[in-house]
Amino acid sequence: MLDTKDFSFFENQNNFDFKGFLLKIASYWKWFLVSLAICFTIAYQVNIRKQKIYGMENMIAIREESNPFFTSNTSLVFNWGGTSDKVQTVMTTLKSRSHNEIVVAKLEYYIKYLKQGEYELLDAYGEAPFKVVIDKSKGQLLGVPIKVKFLSATDYEISVPFTSETATLNNYYASTTTQIKVAVEENIKKGKTGQQLTLPYLDWNLQLKPDANDYIGKEYFVRFDNFDGTVGQFQGINVEADAKAGSIIRLSMQGTNKAVMVDYLNATVDVLRKNQLDSKNQFAINTIAFIDSTLLSMEQVLKGTEGQLKEFRKGKNVLQLEEGGEKISEKLATLDIERDEINRKISYYNTLRSYLTNSTDYSKLPAPAVAGIEDPNIVGNVSKLISLSIQRSEKAYAVKNERFFKDFDNEMEAIKKVLLENITSAKAVIQNDLALVNSRISQTESTIKKLPEEQQDLLKITRAHDLTETIFNTFLEKRNEANIVKAANLSDIHFIDPAKDTGGGLIGPKTSVNYVMALFLGLLIPLSIVFVITFLDNGIHTVEEISKLTQIPILGVIGKKHVESNLAVFRKPKSALAEAFRSIRSSLQFMYKKQNLAGSKTLMLTSSISGEGKTFCTINIATVFALSEKKTIIVGLDLRKPKIFSDFNLDNNSGVVNYLIGQKTTDEIIQKTEIPYLDVITSGPIPPNPAELLLSDSMEELLNDLKKRYDYIVLDTPPVGLVSDALELAPFCDVILYVVRQNVTKKGMLHLVNDKHKRGELSNISIVFNGFESNTRYGYGYGYGYGDYSNGYHEDDKKEHAIKRISKRWLKK
Repeated sequence: MLDTKDFSFFENQNNFDFKGFLLKIASYWKWFLVSLAICFTIAYQVNIRKQKIYGMENMIAIREESNPFFTSNTSLVFNWGGTSDKVQTVMTTLKSRSHNEIVVAKLEYYIKYLKQGEYELLDAYGEAPFKVVIDKSKGQLLGVPIKVKFLSATDYEISVPFTSETATLNNYYASTTTQIKVAVEENIKKGKTGQQLTLPYLDWNLQLKPDANDYIGKEYFVRFDNFDGTVGQFQGINVEADAKAGSIIRLSMQGTNKAVMVDYLNATVDVLRKNQLDSKNQFAINTIAFIDSTLLSMEQVLKGTEGQLKEFRKGKNVLQLEEGGEKISEKLATLDIERDEINRKISYYNTLRSYLTNSTDYSKLPAPAVAGIEDPNIVGNVSKLISLSIQRSEKAYAVKNERFFKDFDNEMEAIKKVLLENITSAKAVIQNDLALVNSRISQTESTIKKLPEEQQDLLKITRAHDLTETIFNTFLEKRNEANIVKAANLSDIHFIDPAKDTGGGLIGPKTSVNYVMALFLGLLIPLSIVFVITFLDNGIHTVEEISKLTQIPILGVIGKKHVESNLAVFRKPKSALAEAFRSIRSSLQFMYKKQNLAGSKTLMLTSSISGEGKTFCTINIATVFALSEKKTIIVGLDLRKPKIFSDFNLDNNSGVVNYLIGQKTTDEIIQKTEIPYLDVITSGPIPPNPAELLLSDSMEELLNDLKKRYDYIVLDTPPVGLVSDALELAPFCDVILYVVRQNVTKKGMLHLVNDKHKRGELSNISIVFNGFESNTRYGYGYGYGYGDYSNGYHEDDKKEHAIKRISKRWLKK
């Protein structure tokens, strides 16, 4: 049946010793100094290697530019939408992949010009005295710096250190890469400026800049980077709308080369302006293309009618034939032009319907004005459809949200439906007009039949020629009108402030941040290590910890031994260590008096495990009793691991074991020591059954015999945490001392002695705290003994020189 004593480990819960933890942190001050030194050294090395970071920006405005030649009759321009729509479109476009691909390709930023810096290769764009013109259809060595050294004004040398048997070539025209075999060596070739250099891994023309000077003997590097990777770097350009003026956009970049950023910021706006102006001119461009294709076919018709008219006039009196038919001819010409205008409108409507039904890209639609259509509904809806189609294609690379394009498609679909209805109603109206015109033409043609046959033929040929010429001239007029509108159009994007290197713009590196990080990490790293050590450390370090773990009283605290011999009290009787043992002797005498013990007293020392100083304490406690002229004997009962004999330079040939098995008498096993009043009985040979021997009646007889001879009997027993021998001897003892050693005894081991104490297996037990150092990194003590306050009362109290003390501490650790 379980006893409530079995659950004693719940009674003493440890609380975090914050004061002790702070003292422990302070004791590791050398770790913190080393950590801070390392972190600050790393921060310094990082800072001196960091390149300077600059910030460049430019500013543009978005405003509607109306065309001075635009009238309601031209209908050759269209609006993007409101200004806010334009601003958002511009911002999205500037960050889109397709736009940045155009800019990178224009500036050829995938070709890097470098120079050797103190620690690394630095960007030399704008500084290099040359540029290379590559054959984009040929493979160029990818990612490997090619050293260029100028030997003279016209000669240069390149060297490439190939470290593997293969090299990667990049074809910028086809956007493909290939592998070639190379020799693992430094490949050196020579070339001339301005001439093509063709190698298996390179095809370029190195051209000196007009302002190149002082470059002979100097070295530069050229590296061909991946095109998509380069685009990705510049795609992160910062684009922000002004908070106070919604139509103002700021573009900014950060980098190590101001020239690169200035050129890119200005080039990206130039490309945007061109694309926007091209989009704005799309109506005019579409109209001109449509008219040019129409004029090409009509020119052949016009030449044919001119030839017929010329052939007919040969050998005839044309003036005579024309008499009497002038009015009819003029009337027919007017009606023919009117009918052609109607037919052109019908043809446009048919083409528009077919386009809307069969196509999804509406950016190439010609303006309705080319067919003379001025219906505001049709003109406006065609304009909106073209605008939406262009916007959708521009955002295809920048926006990946399908819902966004679905909204575009829904809006265009709605406009298509409206346009189809407009076409149906408009065609119904002009069909009636066409019927009326055809009726009038038929009436007029019936009048012509009354004229002579030759006059009829002349009118017929002249009529066809004049109609074709009129239509041709009308299209020429429309084409000129479209060209004027196109030439007069202005971009809606304007520079307010182009990017420019004015000598400033330095924004980094922020070296102070690295030093702050070094300070933080320099403290955090050792602090974390100390915390982990504290968390994982289960050893006992202070008297306070013992008090929290057990109710067993602490009889005394023994300082750390600084002599080689275990006979510390005998060798240095005036030392602080000797005084600590005398203090224990006084406490023991008080305990004996309290128990009303008379005559011989028996004292047993035990511990949890080996190495806690049990034998050391046994010898010195016995020594202080002997020095007070009390007959004292030490009995070595650690039969498994005997030690005491070596400290007194005695032999262990016979001892307790020999007595217990009946081989020796008491007088034969007692050995004298160099310490007056102190005798020793060693354990003797190691037996096969030590526990059984200690349980024998002979053990009780030995102790009874010794009590008659000695005032104090000190038993050195095995650790109770390892074997049960000490428990068998407990009933014979008046006081039991349990040795706990600083940094050696584990906290969990005290649970064992707590259980045995509460069960009554170990009574009259007290704790001796051994090996204590109050200045350790494990916290603080209560100053048992005299320590630093002895003020010369002890032999070992003399102050050492500071340098000597520090050197000793370093050697110990």
